[in-house]
Amino acid sequence: MKVLYIGGTGTISSSCVAESVRQGHDVYVLNRGRTSGRRPLPDGVTPITGDVQDPESVRAALAGTAFDSVVNFLSFGAKDAEAAVDLLDGRIGQYVHISSASIYHKPVRQWPITESTTRRNPYLAYARDKIAAEDVLHRAYEERDFPVTVVRPSHTYDDAHPPLPGDWTAWDRVARGDELVVPGDGTSLWTLTHARDFAVGLAGLIGNWQAIGEDFHITSDEALTWNEIYGIIARTSGTPARLLHLSSEFLPKVAPDWFWSDLIVGDLAHSAVFDNSKIKRFVPAFRPTTTWSEGARRLHDWRSAHLEQTRRDPATDAVLARLVEAHRTAVAALTPLAP
Repeated sequence: MKVLYIGGTGTISSSCVAESVRQGHDVYVLNRGRTSGRRPLPDGVTPITGDVQDPESVRAALAGTAFDSVVNFLSFGAKDAEAAVDLLDGRIGQYVHISSASIYHKPVRQWPITESTTRRNPYLAYARDKIAAEDVLHRAYEERDFPVTVVRPSHTYDDAHPPLPGDWTAWDRVARGDELVVPGDGTSLWTLTHARDFAVGLAGLIGNWQAIGEDFHITSDEALTWNEIYGIIARTSGTPARLLHLSSEFLPKVAPDWFWSDLIVGDLAHSAVFDNSKIKRFVPAFRPTTTWSEGARRLHDWRSAHLEQTRRDPATDAVLARLVEAHRTAVAALTPLAP
């Protein structure tokens, strides 16, 4: 299989490239060539330089090439999807579009979530854009026989990138025994997936012609509460977890400038438990094995070996401290109301 990854050095895509190489694919990676320091390409991968924000740049970079499958990690909205169809229609055997599990109906109506769960998220622009991209591709499949396979990751991490609002700065607060706000009461169920597990499912769909026209989410089968997620980090770090709880609806008011505020309201604050029966039928090798306890240990080890890359960010730490102060202010305001 001759496979082109658009992206290829990110948290998820880097593991997918490595898995494709392991499976013997002839792998090419197209990106701007600027983000490979933390996750260098494996030996045997052919890099292609191009900017997906410049369609002519991509068209020139791919001139005279042909691929069995193209996997696009850098398509976020309807215009991106339309550009991919225009560029690749009639030139490839399969187009794998990386969407997002955040598209599923919020608030959650029932669980576990399946691929047929209604797509609707009025809280998160990112999810609405991903839905619009899927609509373009589904229409291209129905009207033009464009060979699309849609893949929806949920919250996926690797050894170098913790799956936390606030990234390594939030990890650092837990590890140093500082207080950290957990949205809600911390008991909603959430699914964390290690990228190396996700990669097995993704690579198994490449060249799987029965997967054309189908949608898949690929996640772990383990669901934990947010209190448990942070508690495992604390135990891994050898410190007690000092967790405070604040309604997620206050986050956009207290921290409107924080990237994670809308993402928490529109996705992370809701329970997310997935039925992975479909991907297991199409890719029998997909059996996620990395528990969060193991993942946290791997992250802890990576942090210990890369202190300069995992130092807390002062601006992010200030936002997290602001949320802690908001919790204190709320408690102080409510206490006099007690009978």
